[in-house]
Amino acid sequence: MPKRWRIANCDPLDVAALERAAGIPAVVAQLLMSRGISDPDVARQFLDPKLSGLREPAELPGAEEAAKIIYAAVQVKKRITIYGDYDADGMTSTAILLRCLRLLGAIVDFYVPHRIEEGYSLNADALRKIAEQGTELIVTVDCGVASVEEAQVAKDLGLTLVVTDHHQTGDTLPEAAAIVHPGLPGTEYPFAGLCGAAVAFKLAWALCQCASDGKKVTDRLRTFLLQAIGLAAIGTVCDVVPLIDENRILVRYGLNSLKAEPSVGIAALLRKTQLHEKSFLECEDIGFVIGPRLNAAGRLGQADIAIELLTTDSVERADTIAQYMDELNSQRQSQDRSIMLAASKQVKAMGDLSDSPALVLTDHTWHPGVIGIVAGRLAEKHHRPVVLIAGDPLGVKPGIGSARSVPGFNLHEALADCGHLLESHGGHAAAAGLRIQAKHVDEFRAAFCQVAREKIAEDGRLAELQIDAEATLQMLTRQTVEQIDRLAPFGQGNSRPVLCASEVRLAGKPKRMGATGHHLSMTFDQHGVKMRAVAFGGGDWEEELAGIDGTFSIAFRPVINRYRGRVSVEIHLDDWHVGESEC
Repeated sequence: MPKRWRIANCDPLDVAALERAAGIPAVVAQLLMSRGISDPDVARQFLDPKLSGLREPAELPGAEEAAKIIYAAVQVKKRITIYGDYDADGMTSTAILLRCLRLLGAIVDFYVPHRIEEGYSLNADALRKIAEQGTELIVTVDCGVASVEEAQVAKDLGLTLVVTDHHQTGDTLPEAAAIVHPGLPGTEYPFAGLCGAAVAFKLAWALCQCASDGKKVTDRLRTFLLQAIGLAAIGTVCDVVPLIDENRILVRYGLNSLKAEPSVGIAALLRKTQLHEKSFLECEDIGFVIGPRLNAAGRLGQADIAIELLTTDSVERADTIAQYMDELNSQRQSQDRSIMLAASKQVKAMGDLSDSPALVLTDHTWHPGVIGIVAGRLAEKHHRPVVLIAGDPLGVKPGIGSARSVPGFNLHEALADCGHLLESHGGHAAAAGLRIQAKHVDEFRAAFCQVAREKIAEDGRLAELQIDAEATLQMLTRQTVEQIDRLAPFGQGNSRPVLCASEVRLAGKPKRMGATGHHLSMTFDQHGVKMRAVAFGGGDWEEELAGIDGTFSIAFRPVINRYRGRVSVEIHLDDWHVGESEC
């Protein structure tokens, strides 16, 4: 899909003023201005976040009360079960509290529902099973704030329930002994963007304070908390919450912690993926290497093994699990490619998509744990909401669907509009899940596409690419790109800066790279300055780019490539335009 480029327009005088007042390089000042940061003090805090900038756990709604309840249960040896979730955020949340409570001497175990058989969040059958095993206190992580009926089941079973979550609250809150949530209605916590692992970290911090008789924790617990920041960073990056405010601090220091003081399990995962050879870790290492391996276990119904990796003290066991998770990830990638190929064939068979404001695709051979990844890629590629449904091969059970959206279209509301055709649905504006009987799929497709047609204007189906500034390849020295990297960590809400350059030529033919040829490698030439470029996921551009006769414009992200002691600047190609769309 072609993209409309939106280039930030910053006043040179304002950029110069910020440069002088904040004492920062001009390129950094311009990039901050394009992100809406013009105050010198805010700029300095953004570029140099302090660990002391994390708010005390007592400020997080419900954290102090929850910590007192949990710590009292630890002291009288009540059995505690941490009820987690099967994605990377849920796993790291579970691991943080599990390690914390073990350090405090608690009798504690954990439970993670099976992604396909049980689905997300609390369920009544699981609560009954947990109660039968002697648990008296359940602490949810990354789930539970919408589980009103299940909370009542827990109460009827005589269980004490503490909910920790960050998802959107409903009209009614569950009846629980405490609810820890940054956006809890009626409270005024200044930052509601924490992920589940960050909420769990704050609660663990409060528990460590309880065990230390004050705000200053013991050296042993402080060491644990520094490692827990690393787990919170993984959850933060993988859950794609905005990397601003406290999240920026957690990820900045968490990346350092993962490298300098990794747990036994994380160290094994770093060795297995060769990340231990890097001098420092970046968000991309979590998002594209660590996170997928954790999520592969959850998607394939084996979240327990990932949590064991994150909490084990055995080097031998950690190495065994890391190897197994790497194999699971390869299996997931294979299924991913297969589903992507089949789904793409269905899209191609539809022909012209101009009258298709959304895509609803189904196949009974698809793995329900993997379809969400493919739905996201298709939504990005075609800039339309996408629903993929993994049907039941026998046509008896409801099909399981995953949906991904585009900016400006609220999936949660759209599925609610089609709710009469669904067995169940849930999620939020950008991502959602559903269950549907096969006989209703065609009617649902028509209804969902009609909602998209009404909510998305025709020009809104054209993807936009936000560009920070225009640059020449000659400007991209190592020193300049290192200055740009001062804006890291990059991720949701703080993307790696995108630049554009015009009058660029290809120096030679582009070449596919990677095991499947999914990526593209090339060299660009602008007025005699040459630079290597990589287009991740751009393998299909090979023929189009090779066929361009003359110059064109490119949109890209400059990066420092460090490989086997060699350091160089290269660019990651995001988009390209020929002719009128030059930057």
